[in-house]
Amino acid sequence: MGRLATSLLLAAALTACRQAETYDVGEVPSENDIAAFEERANAVQESGPGNPGGLPNDRNLVEEGPIDPNSGQGAGQVLQSYAALLEQGRLDEARRLWTEGGAGSGLSSQGFAKTFSKYAEIHAEIGAPGQVEGAAGSTYVEFPIRFYGQRKGGKAFNSPGSVTLRRVNDVPGSSREQRRWHIYRIEVQPPL
Repeated sequence: MGRLATSLLLAAALTACRQAETYDVGEVPSENDIAAFEERANAVQESGPGNPGGLPNDRNLVEEGPIDPNSGQGAGQVLQSYAALLEQGRLDEARRLWTEGGAGSGLSSQGFAKTFSKYAEIHAEIGAPGQVEGAAGSTYVEFPIRFYGQRKGGKAFNSPGSVTLRRVNDVPGSSREQRRWHIYRIEVQPPL
């Protein structure tokens, strides 16, 4: 429970930092600004793991320490990078984390940019990796995920679901790039 509380406090603090960055030095936020911040902070807290709208709280802690890039945790680092790139609006880089250099997303660079252009803010909450499984020369791992934030125009969104990452096993003829984890499939409701 301590880690969850710490994560929620960190999320609220980061939200506060983002909110504070929009004010000029010496400017005091209005009561409406403060109320909006509190509403967003409460929404983050209410939809955290184990709460409606959040990921399931499976009570499994991910081990800390050195991470094998071929492990499920290694895949998790790729997924964290993807979420961070989306949040920063670095869409070309995010798309390249999909299989086939981005083509696995099913969208061209322009289509990918258009899909995410409707969001003013996008964040992700990523759960612990599932069991790493192999099939036909590849390895797969699935993560629970929740994308949330605001659309342009101010309407909040919340899209929970799952992400599957894939890497080619260390087989003769496979390239270094193929042996890295890539996003294979994202299934969230409602779709992004």
